[in-house]
Amino acid sequence: MPHDTPPHAALEQTTRDLARARAHLSATQAYARALTSPPMSARELIALGTASQVPTRYRNHNGYLLRWDDEGFLFDPGEGTQRQMIYAGVTTAAITRICITHFHGDHCLGLAGISQRISLDRVPHTVHVYYPGSGQVYYERLRQASIFHDVALVEPHPISAPGEIHADAKLTLSTLPLEHGVEAWGYRLQERDSRTMLPDRLAAAGVRGPAVRRLMLDGQIVVDGRTVLLDEVSVHRRGQSVAFVMDTRVCDNAVALARDVDLLICESTYLDCDADKAHDHGHLTAAEAARIAAAAGARKLVLTHFSQRYTSVEPFVAEAQQYFDNVVAANDGDTIAVPPRA
Repeated sequence: MPHDTPPHAALEQTTRDLARARAHLSATQAYARALTSPPMSARELIALGTASQVPTRYRNHNGYLLRWDDEGFLFDPGEGTQRQMIYAGVTTAAITRICITHFHGDHCLGLAGISQRISLDRVPHTVHVYYPGSGQVYYERLRQASIFHDVALVEPHPISAPGEIHADAKLTLSTLPLEHGVEAWGYRLQERDSRTMLPDRLAAAGVRGPAVRRLMLDGQIVVDGRTVLLDEVSVHRRGQSVAFVMDTRVCDNAVALARDVDLLICESTYLDCDADKAHDHGHLTAAEAARIAAAAGARKLVLTHFSQRYTSVEPFVAEAQQYFDNVVAANDGDTIAVPPRA
C-alpha cells in the first residue's frame, strides 16, 4: 500500500481483503467437506457459470452440473469451471458424464482443466464425454492441452447422429441437432417409467417377501390359486426428465428435446429488443425460450447464458413470464431442484 494512501482507503482495502480471504476459506472448507462426505441422493441443477461468450465480474463462463442420484452430468464446462466447482462444494468425483453442446470456447475451454483435475484427484470411475463428432480435433487438444500425468478413466463419445447416446436400466441420454451456425447438439435426460407398489393392496392379495420382486419382473404371479396382476397392486410412476438447450435459434428440435420435461435449461442470450442480434448470431431471446417451453409443455424453465450487455436478469424473467409462468433466471452458484413428480 503506498505511503500516501488515505486512512479510509486503506481501511476499505483491508476490509475487501478480509472478505476475499473469508470467501476463499469458506470455499476451501466446503470443498474439503465434499471430499469426505458420502454422496447424497439428489436431483438438482448447480449453475457454475451463466455468462455467454465472455465472463463478467459477476458471471463465469458457462458450466452446469446436474446431480441425478448417483450420477453427475457436467454440461458445457467453460473457462474457470473447476474453480466454480470449489465455490459450489462440488468435487470432480461427482462427475460421471460430461456433455458438450458445441466447441465455441465459452462452452468447452474448461474441459482442459477438468480433465487434468480428474487425473490429479484420482477419480476412480470412468467419466464419459459426449461432444460433436466434427470437433474431434478440438476435443483431443483440450484433453491434452498441456503436460500432465494422465491416469484418468475417460471414455470419449463423439456424436454423429441424433438419438440415444446412452441407455441403462434407469435412464436414457439422447440428443438432437440445434441451429447455431456450427455443429451444436442439445441433450435430454429421461428417467425410465416404473411402478410404485401399494403395500395395502399387496397385503390384501397375499403378496409378500420375494414374491413382490417376482411380480415386478413377470407382471403377474399366482398366490393361493389366484393370479395377481401387477396393475392390481401398483400404479404407474412417470420418469422425470431434463432438457439442456444451449446456443441455437428457434427450431423444432429445441421443442422436441423439451417435450414434457420437468426442467428445461435454456439459453436466453438476448432480450426481444435485440432479437435481430439473437437471430444473426444463432441465439434465443428470453421470450423465445419461454415460447419453446410453453410449446413443449415443460414444467419449469431455467434461463441462462446472458449477454454481457445486460446488467440485470430481471427483464429476462419479466419478458419470459409473458409466455410461460414457471421461470427463473440462473445466477452463478444457484442450486435449482428438479421439480418433484406431479
